[in-house]
Order: sequence, then C-alpha cells, then structure tokens
Amino acid sequence: MTDDDILSEFRAAQALLEGHFILSSGKRSARYLQCARVLMDPMRASRLASTLAARLPREIRSEIDVVISPAMGGVIIGHEMGRALGVDAMFLERPEGTFELRRGFALERGQKVLMVEDVVTTGLSSREAIAAVINAGGEVVAEAALVDRSAGEADLGVPFFPLLSLDFPVYDPDDLPEELAAIEAVKPGSRQA
Repeated sequence: MTDDDILSEFRAAQALLEGHFILSSGKRSARYLQCARVLMDPMRASRLASTLAARLPREIRSEIDVVISPAMGGVIIGHEMGRALGVDAMFLERPEGTFELRRGFALERGQKVLMVEDVVTTGLSSREAIAAVINAGGEVVAEAALVDRSAGEADLGVPFFPLLSLDFPVYDPDDLPEELAAIEAVKPGSRQA
C-alpha cells in the first residue's frame, strides 16, 4: 500500500477529522486521525497491519516473540500485528495511572517485544509503555505505529516504524491561530484531559 492508499483507508472510514482537537499530549490540532474508526472494519485493520508488518526489516521481524500494545488505542492494531507476524499479542493497562500487564499476561525474562501503537504524537505514552515492558522483564526491539504525528521528532529509544507519517501542525493551547481559537475544542481520544 502507498501513503495515498493508506490515507484513502482513513477517508473511507471517515477517520480523518477536521475541526479543533485536543490531543492526548494536551496540544491542539485542526486535524485528527481517529484510528478506532479505521480499525473497526476487521478486513481493513488486517490490511493495514499486514502492510505495517511487511515494512518491518526482516532482522527485526525474525526477533519478535510477542507484540504488546497500550490500551485502549493500541489494542486492535496490536492484535492484528500479532496475527500478521504469527506471534501472541498482549496489552498494557493503566489502572492506577502507570502501564502494567494484567489479565494474566506475563513476559519471560528477555522476551523480545514489538511495541505497537495506533498514533505517536510526542512519544510519551510509548516511552511509558516501553518502560513497563522492561520492568516486566521484556526487551523492546522496536516500535511500530499506524501513524507518526511527531514529524519525526519522537525519540522512543528503539527503532520506530510508522505506517504513515503526517505533519499536521500542532499548537500549544495558549498559542492558537485565530481560525482555530474561534472553534470549540473537542477531545476525541480516550485519555482524559
């Protein structure tokens, strides 16, 4: 799939939104990709995951023992990446504000993990999730995501492979362009402000 094909999948799912959005980082944007919508069609989710898995370098693919993703946004794409790679898929939760494996999920010491996210904006959630995997005894060999919104700026501490890189401008809430400030802000993501 080309970048245009991938964006067509988002458009077909009505997952490319325009307005005034509060991102999980607290920053603001006039565009938002609602990955939950693009992933609600299991065949589309499978196509996107297969494409993303195929873009991982062979040496990294051969190392992966398990896929782990942060809940909620990463659960579906993480599961589909596990299927595409032929490995188990688990997810992290934050019941007390810090990522952890629950529901009987556990890692063997040294198990090689591919971290999978839906969207990376600042990389904060990814770094927190990677730290949780390390604390659980795993080793994150790389991260994959449907979308990199960081304009290549996110430093995750591991190789990073996004399916699509978008450079939508983001703004601090106290430094909005006039046209964005005139629109009521909404928070479409799952994380609380």
